[in-house]
Amino acid sequence: MNKLASIPVGNSNPVRIMGILNVSPESFYKKSIKTKKNEISETVKKMEEQGADFVDIGGMSTAPYLSTIVSEKTEAKRITDAIKIIQNKTNLPISVDTCRASVAVQALELGADIINDISGLKYDGQMIDVIRIYEPDLVLCAYSKHIVVGNQVKKTKELLKQSLKLAKSAGISSKKIVLDPAIGFFRKTGKGPFFTKINSHWLQRDLSLLTNLKSIKQDQPLLVSVSNKSFIGKIMNKKNPQDRLPGSLATEVLAVINGADIIRTHNVKETLGIVSIAKKLSRLDKSL
Repeated sequence: MNKLASIPVGNSNPVRIMGILNVSPESFYKKSIKTKKNEISETVKKMEEQGADFVDIGGMSTAPYLSTIVSEKTEAKRITDAIKIIQNKTNLPISVDTCRASVAVQALELGADIINDISGLKYDGQMIDVIRIYEPDLVLCAYSKHIVVGNQVKKTKELLKQSLKLAKSAGISSKKIVLDPAIGFFRKTGKGPFFTKINSHWLQRDLSLLTNLKSIKQDQPLLVSVSNKSFIGKIMNKKNPQDRLPGSLATEVLAVINGADIIRTHNVKETLGIVSIAKKLSRLDKSL
């Protein structure tokens, strides 16, 4: 059975909810940014009360269209400060959204449960050593340092296989790994190093992945993160991410119907309200 921070995920288990907590002022969704101690405390406690299974801390925005790189020291301080606050407020398992080894070490030393690496262990060459030593649970995203040409569904599956192989080479059991197709991180152009270049339209890629999730699962639980992202704004013609809640919820329903096991979201309460229905509609729930 696959587990993430001791919580069973995938197969007939309920769809799990990962709440997003951004302690990075440069993040694209301003409503999610919490930098003060009382804001972090109140937000994470509210997430727990609303039914979140995990909290995912981001200390640096990696949105492809933003110039948001901060120093590793700054990212680490933001995350470690948040971890200490959260641990005093709730027992929610803590996921850390980072692809930098030094940041991961400091988070894991404090007791973080999960490393959510948007590069699938490919950005920082020292991350493998960190994973080997600390043996955290992992969320691995599809990522390439080189341009990805061709069928994006097939290529995404190949990239995830590469990351799975890397994790297994570090001694991590597949039972501790969740995959993420990296919706929103494949672009023709971008302003940072944390996206994958493609030769096709990014919107088409994202929509294609969402409708073909089952084909890329590879017997691993799948996490999907679409909350308030650009492709939703493009479809809805909503430039302000705060206007994208209906589109986010509709897309999360589609993701669950098509095989998502974990939804990473800014909107814990609203998302939890729709995923159980979506799970029923997917006919993956044997009680239907």
